[in-house]
Amino acid sequence: MEVEALDRVVQETLMALESGKEAIYDIAENARSEVERVQEELLVIQRQTLETIQEVDRLTKLEKQARLHLMTVSRDFHRYDEETVKSAYDRAMNLQVRLFVLREQEKNLRQRRDELERSLRRLRHTVEKAEMLVTRIGVVLQFLHGTLSQISVQLGNVQKQQQLALKVLLAQEEERRRIAREIHDGPAQALANIVLRADYCEQLLSRDPAKLKQELEKLKDLVRASLRDIRKIIFDLRPMPLDDLGLAGGVRRFLEDFQERYGLPVEFLFFGRELRYDPVLEVAVFRIIQEALNNAQKHAAAGRVTVKLELHPRQVLAVIRDDGKGFVPGEMVEGGEHYGLLNMRERARFLGGEVRITSAPGEGTEVIVMIPVCEEEEADGED
Repeated sequence: MEVEALDRVVQETLMALESGKEAIYDIAENARSEVERVQEELLVIQRQTLETIQEVDRLTKLEKQARLHLMTVSRDFHRYDEETVKSAYDRAMNLQVRLFVLREQEKNLRQRRDELERSLRRLRHTVEKAEMLVTRIGVVLQFLHGTLSQISVQLGNVQKQQQLALKVLLAQEEERRRIAREIHDGPAQALANIVLRADYCEQLLSRDPAKLKQELEKLKDLVRASLRDIRKIIFDLRPMPLDDLGLAGGVRRFLEDFQERYGLPVEFLFFGRELRYDPVLEVAVFRIIQEALNNAQKHAAAGRVTVKLELHPRQVLAVIRDDGKGFVPGEMVEGGEHYGLLNMRERARFLGGEVRITSAPGEGTEVIVMIPVCEEEEADGED
């Protein structure tokens, strides 16, 4: 009966967490919609503010000229008739009134612009917090669902497995969140901007056709940049060159793109024959090399990287060495924050291989990947 009561409590807790997750997700979606609305209004206000500032500058010059003319006419009034003096006075007064009204309008626009910018920052912060909460609740739910069936395992082993599973889930969720953020901040924002520019082009078509060509060129550049971002995200999700070129060719293509994108010199050394393996193995080795390169570029402050790949019928060996600042491997892994290293080890372990990491502060980092090839893969490679 105690077990049944415990199970009931756990199920109710899971349902409450699911409900909370949906509620937080709705908050995030509403905040994201509000962000887009505020961004659109902010663009309009910014454009109006700029136009008003330019008009104020123009009227300021005209008003100054009108005042100087009025002073000249007033000083030598005997040289000018009454109509000329009155006209100069009326022009100066009209310009002063228009300038006063425009300055008030500029002041109000600046205040509105600042308010919208502050609102935009608050809304983005709300979206980030809500997304983080959704991610954490999702991790907890997966963690609870995955561990309820393992209660009969010995306590010590369960604790280790739970910690490892939680780290892997956190790493997966963080990667999904990163991809979602890349799509939201990259292609999604670009598409929204494309819509605004397209609307602007429609307005130019009737108002100022001469500027339309220039705006269309900008629009094409924006579409090209969005296409590059989308292709990058697709490559991160699935390295397509692996399907066509195999492991060696796919790694070679990735290293070429990596050098071009980040300007970090990479020396590629290949040994053996360009064999084809099981797609799971090829993706695993590729991802480990990719993660090691990303770590060298983001964290190691490396000036040069060497990647060695050896393909044999019974084993795949990869060595990634950089001359960066290095670190203490034990501290990074035990701290539980360096999910990239954990992912590399888990990918290799899943295939019966291993990842060895050698590093020290100031001495760079070396990652050695060794994965055995099963008999079926060996036969496919020989074919």
